[in-house]
Amino acid sequence: MTQTKRVAVIGGGIVGATAAFYLSKKYDDVDIYDDGMGQATSAAAGIICPWLSQRRNKEWYELASKGAAFYPQLMHDLNEPLSDSDIYQQVGTLVFKKKPSLLKKLEQIALKRRETAPEIGDIALLSPKEIKAKFPLYGLEESALFASGGARVDGSLLTKKLIDQAIFNGARHYSEKVILSHSHPSEYVIRSTTQTKTYDAVVLAVGAWLPELLNPLGLEVDIRPQKGQLIQLHLQEDMSKWPVIMPDGEKDIIPFSNGKIIVGATHENDGGYDLTPTKEKLELMLAEAIELAPGLKNASITSIRVGTRAYTSDFAPFFGAVPNYPNLFTASGLGSSGLTSGPLIGRMLSQIISGEPTDLPLSDYPVEQYIKKIQ
Repeated sequence: MTQTKRVAVIGGGIVGATAAFYLSKKYDDVDIYDDGMGQATSAAAGIICPWLSQRRNKEWYELASKGAAFYPQLMHDLNEPLSDSDIYQQVGTLVFKKKPSLLKKLEQIALKRRETAPEIGDIALLSPKEIKAKFPLYGLEESALFASGGARVDGSLLTKKLIDQAIFNGARHYSEKVILSHSHPSEYVIRSTTQTKTYDAVVLAVGAWLPELLNPLGLEVDIRPQKGQLIQLHLQEDMSKWPVIMPDGEKDIIPFSNGKIIVGATHENDGGYDLTPTKEKLELMLAEAIELAPGLKNASITSIRVGTRAYTSDFAPFFGAVPNYPNLFTASGLGSSGLTSGPLIGRMLSQIISGEPTDLPLSDYPVEQYIKKIQ
């Protein structure tokens, strides 16, 4: 049963799209605004495997692991089959390290984490021959750690389905840039090129563009942009069951069905908001991928994607209510783990607006630490 409340979601990336989807199931007046500029989702490679990360931030790991565990529920809510989906598929993850001792250490970490995160699945150290059986393009003589619960996700297909389903539920979508203003203690005005409308609640899910949106309200945000570039390739291979590859570095390899394979992404702190593809960085990234998987030499480049990620100064994400602005909510600072944690954050923002308990305590991801009044 829908309720009467005017809700706006600004930003149609993974957080905003998920929030809009869940809000559209509860409210009959939901608007989504997104100009499509530089979404972080466009810079996300698409690997869901946080358990093999060695980041020491406990709150980040809790968020990322819960986010990974949430995916089957999200697919169920979207009526998307788990066994055969172009959007999300558990195909396993192969992780490489420079030294065998580091692989053994990572194996012990994974086994320990599996005690509280059974979705990590089977864990095994694989020989080069065993790796090649799972990923035929492999060309090195190094071992890898395999986790069967690792998954791939196509961020662009996922956000499209979330927004399409929100529209089916009655939400409206506007491909426009907006200006936000505060007209009343508990109301907000959004101005776009086609309309001016007042809302009872607003979700700001614009990632690295959050400072620009909040500056007119007299707020500054601890966010910096990071450029990410991806290469999409095509091979005449059935890769629907191939695992995703996490080399010792930042350049992942993600096979999809229908011969699509993604290589990326770059992490360019000096790239700012520039969305221009960089030939030198793309060529270097592809060369590194071919070193691990020589079969990629035969692949054709079908597209280049460039996006902008949002990072805080301490690399931690935040989400929840904006201090001193009732009914204004936001999330940012997800960095390169946006596809892993973004859907869960989007649902939690919808839970806050609906007055429901959130999946994780908001105090662990405090907005007030990153958004402050301009002095």
